[in-house]
Amino acid sequence: MSALKLSGKEVASNVERESVPRKIFFWLRCLVSLAVLSYCASVTFVALFNGQTTMWNGVPPGVSLILFVLLLAVVGMLESMQIAFFAVAKLPPSERGNSYFATKTCDLLFQGDGKNLPAFMIGRQLSIVSCMFFVARVTSVSLDENDENIFGVPNVVQALFNTGLLGALLLTIVGSIAWQLVASAFPRAILANPLTYVLLRICLLFESTGICSGAWVLAEIHKRLAGFQRDEVYIGTAEERSKKFIASKSLHLT
Repeated sequence: MSALKLSGKEVASNVERESVPRKIFFWLRCLVSLAVLSYCASVTFVALFNGQTTMWNGVPPGVSLILFVLLLAVVGMLESMQIAFFAVAKLPPSERGNSYFATKTCDLLFQGDGKNLPAFMIGRQLSIVSCMFFVARVTSVSLDENDENIFGVPNVVQALFNTGLLGALLLTIVGSIAWQLVASAFPRAILANPLTYVLLRICLLFESTGICSGAWVLAEIHKRLAGFQRDEVYIGTAEERSKKFIASKSLHLT
């Protein structure tokens, strides 16, 4: 919502048409979620600077924090790219944006028979797993026997901290969902970001290693068993749909 306000654009929302009690309930949930997020971040960062995480010995807390923020941003970009790519996949090229990097990204993503889109999905997953390998070290709380509980909480609460649940909530909200919501509202802005093109290249490089190529085989088996066909078989290509829309509009005008 903050992104929408900063952009100055109006987006239709069911919240505006709901009753006052429903609006109150919605904003109450938002406030509770923000409170939980703030507490999760506080516990995570206190544990990090106290040396009470599973981070490797010898890595300074400041360096860990910088790498954590950078990798969280990378994960967020990968999440938003997924949403943006699928949002424009069914659009004709003329509607995907005309900026330099948006054009280069779409040309690479949809070239040939469109295999680069699913290839990106494989490479994206490998990239996220690689980032999470480090991020999980930062967000996983681990106390020594003589350490005091974080914020002096009871042992049962500290046991909850030690499960990594708070770190998982932090990553889910800040590193995933928030970016996806922005991308769903502004897919063309994500495409125009130079980092999108760079990350797409990296994801395709990861996929080309063949580490997860077994996914192609399983997907093909699933496709044949279920009898799946491309959407274009049922609804036509973006260009065909555009021509039908123009023809239909012309008939209405005449």
